[in-house]
Amino acid sequence: MMLRPAASRSGRLRMAVPKGALWEESLAALDAAGVDVEPLAASGRQLIVTAGDMEFVIAKPTDIPAYVAYGAVDVAFAGKDVLIEAGLEVVEMVDLGFGACRFVVAEPEDAGALVAEHYRHLGVIRVASKYPRITEQHFAAKGVQVEVVKLHGNIEIAPLIGLADQIVDITATGTTLRENRLRIVEEVLPSTARFVANPASLRTESARITDLANRLAVATGSGVASAASAATPLE
Repeated sequence: MMLRPAASRSGRLRMAVPKGALWEESLAALDAAGVDVEPLAASGRQLIVTAGDMEFVIAKPTDIPAYVAYGAVDVAFAGKDVLIEAGLEVVEMVDLGFGACRFVVAEPEDAGALVAEHYRHLGVIRVASKYPRITEQHFAAKGVQVEVVKLHGNIEIAPLIGLADQIVDITATGTTLRENRLRIVEEVLPSTARFVANPASLRTESARITDLANRLAVATGSGVASAASAATPLE
């Protein structure tokens, strides 16, 4: 992969901010870190917004790892879930603490020993998920053979219609799982929002990026920013 800093194109630090569930808390974190977010908050349908010495790119959360890794932006906010699933090279600097959720394995409440019986007879279980990389890594670590069915819609329906034995999904409270008569049988990993940087940008704009990372760490109560390379391993 060719790494290149995005800032060299404009002189501004370019940052991707995820629309959707992390939007409000991302703006609040930036504001608390002393960043002018008024133009961003009033962006309407604009996808690129300039504010002082920063340029913001409003992005779909699942696209952000690619934006960072390929140098389209210098820095970004992204969920740990999408970073792991993308498996791209970024530098994870701050665990921002908000957007907390967790990956779980779930199955129908009345499944009983059915899943275990399937595995004994067939040597494989079928698991539906929007996150095939995370799913495969989790079961591989346990030595369990799985057939992963990647879906894009409501994962909860898969075991209810016989498409899969189990699902791996992300949840905050477990309410949707319970409402669909699914039970959590295993925890996979937790996820929170992270402040990440493009490796090349971190070399060429180290002072600016590190300063912003430290201000975000203080603003979110996360302590001191880390510049350890994060190939985002499953942990």
